[in-house]
Amino acid sequence: MNNGRFQIAVHIMTLLHLGENEQLSSEYMAGSINANPALIRKELSNLRKHNLVNSKEGKTGGYQLGKPAHLITMADIYVAVKQDSVLGEARNQPNPNCTVGKSINKNVASINTDLDKLIYDKLGKQTLAEFSKQFH
Repeated sequence: MNNGRFQIAVHIMTLLHLGENEQLSSEYMAGSINANPALIRKELSNLRKHNLVNSKEGKTGGYQLGKPAHLITMADIYVAVKQDSVLGEARNQPNPNCTVGKSINKNVASINTDLDKLIYDKLGKQTLAEFSKQFH
């Protein structure tokens, strides 16, 4: 997941928490993140699918958190944006007749599973509200 999605999502969620009494536009968030508003809307759509963000249409519309920040963990955000294994995956299929090749994928997958659990456990200990305190 080296594509920056977690950092962008955390940035979005932090902005929404700090501006929780307002509807924030994707353009406003794009300005803070210094990214294309279309990219931000795509990430907002994904966060909405995971019930982390709500949106309101119209002139007074925008985005807000889908639930209170103290009920959202950093792990919730991680799960919403995670696509690939932490260590990546080989595109080729190793030779099944090779001593290493026949079980390398299974053994590396086990490491990935362990790393994912460590990351999830670490991120699960901090809420968005706690993380956001750094920006007051």
